[in-house]
Amino acid sequence: MAATERHVLMPARARLAAVTAMAPWLARGNRLADATPGFIPALSSYFRTEGDLPVAALIRQLVAGDARGHQWLCADPAWVQPEVNGARLLACGDELGLTAGEADALRGDLVEAFAAHGFAFEMADASHWQLRLPAFAELPHFVGPDGARGADLFDHLPAGVEGRRWRAVLGEVQIVLHNHPVNLRRRERGAVPVNSVWFWGAGTLPEGLESGLTHSFADDLLVWALGARADVHVDGLQAWPGTASAFELLDLSAQDEQVITSRWWPRLEEDLLAGRTRRLRLHFAGGERWQLSRGQRLRFWRGRG
Repeated sequence: MAATERHVLMPARARLAAVTAMAPWLARGNRLADATPGFIPALSSYFRTEGDLPVAALIRQLVAGDARGHQWLCADPAWVQPEVNGARLLACGDELGLTAGEADALRGDLVEAFAAHGFAFEMADASHWQLRLPAFAELPHFVGPDGARGADLFDHLPAGVEGRRWRAVLGEVQIVLHNHPVNLRRRERGAVPVNSVWFWGAGTLPEGLESGLTHSFADDLLVWALGARADVHVDGLQAWPGTASAFELLDLSAQDEQVITSRWWPRLEEDLLAGRTRRLRLHFAGGERWQLSRGQRLRFWRGRG
């Protein structure tokens, strides 16, 4: 079996303290230049197009095939924590664990709220929501959730006259969601509420994307959408490891550290030692990057990292 060059998207290093077997490899490996932090910038280095990735249009095309001729904007479910002097975005999209039934129960009220402003509201799935806009619509700059998570919400909302409409829309949607029966039931069982949406990922569908990948393994819907436009074969994480490809991407960015410790890292290390992986590049959510190879295990003069 030919050796594979494998690139792995990892959670933030601070979340991986329990993966102690990885530390010697990082200490002896090659530290690469840091990249821009976040999931979307990491994907942008493997799936290339002009400008920012039009996340909403890509996902819409994958699930419905009708993205052409319109501009799309993510309006993903979000949890915002009110504070004395503002509010903070604490979770967005998949992080809320919204079920299909809960999303369906929210759909009607959200369709009505957005329609009042002339926007068509769509749901790709429970965690990925979009607005359909005219292709010529001019939009302010929207910060992705990676850039806003944990920060003051109002520091990342579009400012000025051009952002006024969107701030008003967001406020009305938050009113609709605040005491929605779905959120009352979620609070009763100890789940966080879906009390806002997050606007980001605007754009029109690109004709295609460039990528040197031959195979990706991921459970995130966006990776599947990117693969479809770049002609890269994508399988779910449950299918890995399979037949090795020349250039693989493995998305572990949302995996728990215990799962990485018990399942993912042992096999990644095994493939490195056996020579099935020629090079292993780790790309952490904070932007730190390492390139590892089998020969580096002999670098005993380097300390543990």
